[in-house]
Amino acid sequence: MQTIHWQTYHEVYPNQHTSITGTMRVGRNVRSPQLHNRRNILVYLPPSYHQSSKRYPVMYMHDGQNLFDNATSYAGEWGVDETMEKLSHEEGLEAIVVGIPNIGEMRMEEYSPFKDEAHGGGLGNQYLAFIVNTLKPIIDRDFRTLPGKRYTGIMGSSMGALISLYAFFRYPDFFGFTGAMSPSFWVAKGTIFRYAEAAPFNSGKIYMDVGTRELGDSAEEMHMQRTLSRRYYATVRRMKRLLVKKGYRPVHDLLHIEEKWAVHSESSWARRLPDAMRFFLQNTGHVTVTSSQ
Repeated sequence: MQTIHWQTYHEVYPNQHTSITGTMRVGRNVRSPQLHNRRNILVYLPPSYHQSSKRYPVMYMHDGQNLFDNATSYAGEWGVDETMEKLSHEEGLEAIVVGIPNIGEMRMEEYSPFKDEAHGGGLGNQYLAFIVNTLKPIIDRDFRTLPGKRYTGIMGSSMGALISLYAFFRYPDFFGFTGAMSPSFWVAKGTIFRYAEAAPFNSGKIYMDVGTRELGDSAEEMHMQRTLSRRYYATVRRMKRLLVKKGYRPVHDLLHIEEKWAVHSESSWARRLPDAMRFFLQNTGHVTVTSSQ
């Protein structure tokens, strides 16, 4: 297993950070033997981490460069650190968040297990094998995690949402909750629907959301954009029906949110993130241990 020297965020990005809140650690150039590439890994630690011996749930999140810092983002930030700090201070909900940056031009390849003739894809299984077999053991070794399925989640938006829902069914022994924001279920002619329908039931929590103006609302192309947006959120409704039929109970196991007028953007996902995290972390909690790391 790789030895990672975890540095503070400001050591790694001394001139870039804009509004980092709380405690962040960065592991440089973490190697993926499955994908033959390297990337920095970002780890957000809860406010009580260094004042306690608790172990914490872990959320693995894609597009890591967009999660915490507008200076490293290519499309705006989610404000994950601010959201988690607020949930901790006001509601006592805490988790470790692991941000996994995408590899630029390889994003589509890594975030889809299905090959799409027009858009690519097909390396999703290798990407998930990196998370499950390489990254998760490192995180569980180096931080005070709750490593069990019940306390481990995976989440993303758009293509990151597609791979997150797929991961939930592909690795049912590892992931107990998954978040799919504005999911790209259209990839490879909707192959994810057949996959989810055929997969064994995985007991856990599923969060899905979508905006009613995912594809925009400009005056010039209003009719076309609204039509395409309706088709977009119709795929999420279709997945909800499939999951309910599969046995997931609305509100209890499956939370589905439609945000009126919301578009396909980081700011939309940031607004909806607190509700998703509450859904995952309520009745999950942390566990106190006798040793510290």
